[in-house]
Amino acid sequence: MTPRIRVLATGGTIASTSGDGGATPSLTGDDLVDAVGDIEAYADIEVERVCDELSFHLGFDQVADLARAVERAAADGIDGVVVTHGTDTMEESAYYLDMVLDVDVPVVFTGAQRPADAVGADGPANLLAAIRTAADDRFESGVYVAFSDSIHAARWVTKAHASAPAAYASPGAGPVGELTANGISLRRSPRSESVTIPTTEFTTTVKLLQSGLDVEDTLLRHAIVDGVDGVVLGASGIGNTSRRVSDTIAEAIERGLTVALATRCFRGEVAPKYGGPGGSYTLHDHGVIPAGDLPPWKARIKLGLALSAFDDEKAVRDVF
Repeated sequence: MTPRIRVLATGGTIASTSGDGGATPSLTGDDLVDAVGDIEAYADIEVERVCDELSFHLGFDQVADLARAVERAAADGIDGVVVTHGTDTMEESAYYLDMVLDVDVPVVFTGAQRPADAVGADGPANLLAAIRTAADDRFESGVYVAFSDSIHAARWVTKAHASAPAAYASPGAGPVGELTANGISLRRSPRSESVTIPTTEFTTTVKLLQSGLDVEDTLLRHAIVDGVDGVVLGASGIGNTSRRVSDTIAEAIERGLTVALATRCFRGEVAPKYGGPGGSYTLHDHGVIPAGDLPPWKARIKLGLALSAFDDEKAVRDVF
């Protein structure tokens, strides 16, 4: 039986055409599907519009809407879901869905680096790759990104190039598989590689702060005054920051703010190694939640969902 695949369209470069004010979404999901050749050989396609946004405009409410659209598709007996999405925040939306969904269908994100009317537009090939992935019965569940003939798990994938067609990489893990002349070649078994958090709603406010040479604590102090629910610090190296930020983190935690510690490095994880003000050992001693090898922007998604789902600190810590 031919697999049924539902394409959930959210906009992005893949749906954009160029104009005097720059590229903006102008194509429907049906337009995108119509531009793909040989699609009938792999799946019967249905299309649903979720929104028409460039991904840097998306909000958590829209990502929650997307999660509910996937749940409806699974309830309708769909065999797989493809999400067309802008590339700027694709990895964040994919990771969000990978943590909150409890469905037995694969979800495959894709998009484009070049607008649909550009010479060498990459959208049609990427969409076909995503459809082939979602239709492959070895992909039973989990969330993935299919792009430039590589298939990545949502937990690991990151946009590694701002403009090149081969935009995505999975530092520390590598792709799940590749599309080759012989079909889809797997490097490991496809599955969700993320923890499950029992909510689809992001109802908290979590700030993302970046550390660096002689960084000040001004933004962190603003976060404390604003009464946010949590902060993720993108720290240097193994989880270090400046003396001023370290002291203010201690103050923030004493006031009840949840602070997660991530590394801005592409590979490796935070660990309690260095003492003294700003050292990773000291920050752990203050009570930060170590985010392992998650990049700061994904740690923010995880912390926000965890704080949305759980009332006690132990449960929040356990998801990390």
